[in-house]
Amino acid sequence: MKFSPADLLKKYYQWAPEAQLIVFEHSRLVTRKALAVGRKVALLQPVDLQFLAEAAMLHDIGMIFTQAPQLGCYGDLPYLAHGIKGSEILQLEGLPAHARVCERHTGTGLTRQEILAQKLPLPARDMCPETLEEKIICYADLFFSKNPRQRGHEKSPAEVRKEVAKYGQHHGEIFDAWHQQFSLDGR
Repeated sequence: MKFSPADLLKKYYQWAPEAQLIVFEHSRLVTRKALAVGRKVALLQPVDLQFLAEAAMLHDIGMIFTQAPQLGCYGDLPYLAHGIKGSEILQLEGLPAHARVCERHTGTGLTRQEILAQKLPLPARDMCPETLEEKIICYADLFFSKNPRQRGHEKSPAEVRKEVAKYGQHHGEIFDAWHQQFSLDGR
């Protein structure tokens, strides 16, 4: 099936120009980093670079249905649910592997136990990246914020680690392992 991630984003964001601009800018940065990482990793093991590019562009498609006025989004869902909503959208669009990326890209992933313990507005199931491509997109996404004050800025690995570790030491450890595997600068 031939499709354009940009056309799919435009389909869902056509009535929200501010949100469309933000999601495109963020997704392009994440895609660029994910592809750079993917090309590096592909020297050692197979990576589906076409899927990586498509899924990285679409990972935040569900954001438009959330209540995030600072991002131009005026939906009914809490922002944390954007991955689940994106997964639903991409399932309906016939893209189940891309849908998994949406569902599993929050932070370094969320476990069923974390969702239940924190009473998060998400289905009680594991939502941790499993495939290499899912992990690469999750990793790349951590470096870029959609926050208007930080948009376009790539965070340092130290900034990312500090941010993810706020949610538990194991999230910092996951990031450390990914950074060791995926770092473009050898650090």
